[in-house]
Amino acid sequence: MSARPSTNRTALLSLLGPAFVAGVAYLDPGNVAANITAGSKLGFLLVWVVLAGNIIAWVVQYLSASLGIVTGKSLPEVLGERMRSRGWRLAYWVQGEIVAMATDVAEVVGGAIALNLLGGIPLWLGGIIVGAVSIALLGVHGRFGAKPFERLIVLFLVVIAIGFGASLIGHTVDPAAFTAGLVPRFKGFDSLLLAAAILGATVMPHAIYAHSGFSRDRIDAAASVSIPRLRQATRIDVSLALIIAGAINVVLLVIGAVVLAGRDDTDTLDGAFTNLLTVDGPAVATLFAVGLLASSLASTAVGAYAGAEIMHGLIRRRVAPILRRTVTVVPAVVLLAIGIEPTSALILSQVVLSWGIPFAIIPLIAVTGNRDVMGEHVSNGVIRALAGAATVLVVVVNGGLVALSLGV
Repeated sequence: MSARPSTNRTALLSLLGPAFVAGVAYLDPGNVAANITAGSKLGFLLVWVVLAGNIIAWVVQYLSASLGIVTGKSLPEVLGERMRSRGWRLAYWVQGEIVAMATDVAEVVGGAIALNLLGGIPLWLGGIIVGAVSIALLGVHGRFGAKPFERLIVLFLVVIAIGFGASLIGHTVDPAAFTAGLVPRFKGFDSLLLAAAILGATVMPHAIYAHSGFSRDRIDAAASVSIPRLRQATRIDVSLALIIAGAINVVLLVIGAVVLAGRDDTDTLDGAFTNLLTVDGPAVATLFAVGLLASSLASTAVGAYAGAEIMHGLIRRRVAPILRRTVTVVPAVVLLAIGIEPTSALILSQVVLSWGIPFAIIPLIAVTGNRDVMGEHVSNGVIRALAGAATVLVVVVNGGLVALSLGV
């Protein structure tokens, strides 16, 4: 009898980790570009958007993980089973693939920029290298299982935190200006565009699809633990992961507002690197580039997992990782090869992602609130209401963006 609590605690501890893997998606190069650009252009104006995005992310990632724990299936698998029409499944899969490609644009372009900054590697070649490395990282998951893959991603997370955090050493933040950024408001088209980019980069649709799969993959490790206790552990997992991710995202915006404000060419990643080189020296600038590379490699592996899960769940097909990565990486490599300004491509990819958020959140709310799916573990009404409010916020921001674009 005395061994049971110890066994349960061990099983609970073994469950911690999926949220950290999914949380890396909130620290991809799109986040870096969107947050640094927002800070350099608008100061602390959009701090509230970063924090709101993190709160939204907590709610939806908890719901996604709960779905995986209770049903033993990922969100795409559940939706694939409940969508009786093949046409609807295909349509939903297409939008999921568009989201996956937009994700790859951010991750591959960001990694290519980092390799170019660190070693002068041509952008197009850097994109191919990042795509190839992501296949190798996925191989860790396929060959050794979820836990070694999670440890590898957590190692990347440490590198990301050190790489970006070093840029603030020796700089001070005005508390009053930072606090003012907590008040929700916009200031013109640029602020709305960057808010949409921040939301798209923070609440990434593919992370919602992937987290339920990561939790499903870890159920066997905690088979002796009750579902309520597993969900309790998941709340801890999600909270810890998003506290770290949220803090790093705020740091990125602060870097733009404090270190890069008032300087030329601060709205591009290579421009940010050049300015950091001037302001803080080569060591800090190099750490920034290493952090950018780590964010790209970690997040592209998660994106590849999510894309495979979307395809398997909705159209019940599995494609060899090398073929799948080739298809989704091609748009990013093409953009790099034809000379599109890479940071602009990053930010626009995040806007595309923000449009995909409702297609992930609304079905998630529906299935986790359905007793036929969740049984007695149906999600709390308050949590679903918060997720619904999050969806409304995203739709309003995107609607405002369209209205401003059309001059309405």
